[in-house]
Amino acid sequence: MTPAELSRTVRHAVCRAVADAALPGPVPERVVVERSRPGGTGDYATGVALRLARPAGRSPREVAGLLRDRLAADPGVGRAVDRIEITGPGFLNFTLARSTARDDAADLVRTVLREGPRYGHGAALAGTVVAFAPASELRAALWTRTVVDLLRTQGATATVVETPTPTAETAETLRPVPAPPGDHLARLGPDALHWALLRPAAHDRPLLGPVPPARGAAVSALLVQRDANPLFRTRYAHARARALARNAAHLGITPGYEEREDAHSDLLTALGDHPATLEAAARLRAPDRLARHLEHTAEAFLRCQETLSPLPLGDEKPSAAHRSRLALAAAAGAVLAGGLSLLGIDAPEHL
Repeated sequence: MTPAELSRTVRHAVCRAVADAALPGPVPERVVVERSRPGGTGDYATGVALRLARPAGRSPREVAGLLRDRLAADPGVGRAVDRIEITGPGFLNFTLARSTARDDAADLVRTVLREGPRYGHGAALAGTVVAFAPASELRAALWTRTVVDLLRTQGATATVVETPTPTAETAETLRPVPAPPGDHLARLGPDALHWALLRPAAHDRPLLGPVPPARGAAVSALLVQRDANPLFRTRYAHARARALARNAAHLGITPGYEEREDAHSDLLTALGDHPATLEAAARLRAPDRLARHLEHTAEAFLRCQETLSPLPLGDEKPSAAHRSRLALAAAAGAVLAGGLSLLGIDAPEHL
């Protein structure tokens, strides 16, 4: 059961409770189901009970208990979910059945491989029309262009008003903390510059570093190809995924997700969270959320490579585990390629 399916199931339980007069109050248009966070349990969680508590005149834990009982009585939920628990002030936590988790992982990887770099694009904001005021300041201009691209991935109609019109008076204006003066493009190049301007949140200073001295040529940390550089690590992870695909093809090994391994849980979580990250980045006008997510995805992928080799070693014969790891690597590469492209950053085949 995917987060989207859980979201619909929980909302249906809310609808039934309201219809039966067991739960006063309006039915939310959308129920957010996300990966469980620190302090929670299981695979997924929702805080819908906290939203419903005040209109219903009840405590969040009481509302969560009511919803838990109704969900537990649903045969479809019973087959897909092992446990439904209440944590904190009233969060509902879902632990999927092991077979369901394995099937969900396979479906997820296949979906990513099928959709490629466009994985996560959807119609969540279809019908939304947004116009942005043009920006002359370096960071604001890049921020605006990137937000337009993010909105379009979710089906919105987004444009930048370039000429004075009545629409321009109501156009949305984005004002992140500006970049300091300087020829940053010449110093950093487009990839590092985009990361420097988009990776920090709008209210944080860009990662441009000190201006080089008049007679010096100080090298930005974003240009150093070392593990300490998150931009390098993110782009290296993509290059590594592509290299694995080339080597597998040379050995005649075809990727195919067949076996789930617990060591890959963090990477599977990152892949599963990608569509929600794109939607949130678009809704909140926050490309930094996508940049941080790509950084996390790259780290999860590289940790997997250090733990389990996707390719046979020595005289080892290719197995279902190798094919699954290769499929997961290809999925990670697709997410990184699509995300970096939206930020205007090159996703290299070789690095």
